Amino acid sequence: MVPDQRIQERPAASAEWLRAARAARSLSVATLVWLGVESTLGLAAGLAAHSVALIGWGLSAIVEAAASLIVVWRFTGARTLSASAESTARRAVAVSFWLLAPYLVIHVAHDLDAGHRAEPSVLGIVVTAFSLVSMPVLGAAKRRLGARLASAATSGEGTQNLLCGAMAAGVLAGLWLNTMGWWWVDPAVAVALAMVAVREGKRAWRGHTCCH
Repeated sequence: MVPDQRIQERPAASAEWLRAARAARSLSVATLVWLGVESTLGLAAGLAAHSVALIGWGLSAIVEAAASLIVVWRFTGARTLSASAESTARRAVAVSFWLLAPYLVIHVAHDLDAGHRAEPSVLGIVVTAFSLVSMPVLGAAKRRLGARLASAATSGEGTQNLLCGAMAAGVLAGLWLNTMGWWWVDPAVAVALAMVAVREGKRAWRGHTCCH
């Protein structure tokens, strides 16, 4: 059964459903605030350290912010109870996944051709470490809300938060392993994350993210 059908069959006007919708919107607003900080600091640290994974992670925060804005739009006003708004939001979240992948691959190719190597960055380590802890918590909460709301858009945003946590872990590992001469880990992480973004975009487009 597709998400739109589940929304139409669910008693969406119930107090419990509306509370969950407000919670999803509030979490998305809070996420937007942090992502603004994360993106700014991540990009600054990545450019200083010549880390494609760190730069890609900083840019992914902008993509995540787009997903958060979509969910805020989805659960505002009359759109809250609209099946067509959910369908539009779900596809928009899918597109936001696909925006990241081409950049990561192109930037990896450019840095390898130019011979850039990631360097340790205290700022990058601090910011990514914070996201490593906070983003999985946010992502898990949004995926639970997405299941309760039958909203693939909300679940997709949660998946992006989980992906952000995974990216933070990969970036931290890449920066550390680079000090041991394993410079290839950083671009490998970026390419792997690009592949994950493409896959999750397909799942979001089909409306599968709220079901697993």
